[in-house]
Amino acid sequence: MASFNTSDFRKGLKVQIDGDPYLMIECNFVKPGKGQALYKCKLRNLIRNTVLDRTYKSGESLEAADIEEIDAQYLYRQGELFVFMNNESYEQYELTAQAVDDAWKYLKEGMNCSMVLFNGTPLTMTPPNHVVLRVEYCEPGAKGNTASNVTKPVKVETGADIICPSFVEMGELIKVDTRTGDYIERVKE
Repeated sequence: MASFNTSDFRKGLKVQIDGDPYLMIECNFVKPGKGQALYKCKLRNLIRNTVLDRTYKSGESLEAADIEEIDAQYLYRQGELFVFMNNESYEQYELTAQAVDDAWKYLKEGMNCSMVLFNGTPLTMTPPNHVVLRVEYCEPGAKGNTASNVTKPVKVETGADIICPSFVEMGELIKVDTRTGDYIERVKE
């Protein structure tokens, strides 16, 4: 198994500690007045989502995590499970609602996503940065109310509520940023 020396430490590195995969979310190099150089690291557990603070001396190493990122297609939801399929091997993976988190708001059947696997087991998924969703329900906008930035909640086809400008109507397609949940623009059919 490959390993990373302290000189390789950087943000975004995926390492394994005590058999669990961790993502290095912060790494600071500290050179005290005397003695050995230190690397102060913050590591997020990719399974439990907890954060560790660790300090490593210069010359120490960490084992590389067997993390693989694949393209997967969202197939369907079955109760609390979301089913995805690997686009290359056609193998199916199930993720719990807890692992999918708020990304369910943007998932449409047949949509391609990015999925992270650890030793062949799915950990998380990420939808595309921008998705186009159909407005299923919204209150009608007030006529002539264009002087200020007036918004209203709309319900989209996935069941999520998105805040949109008041001119958005039922049946229209809107583009949404999945990283922030913000409305971007109306899309022509």
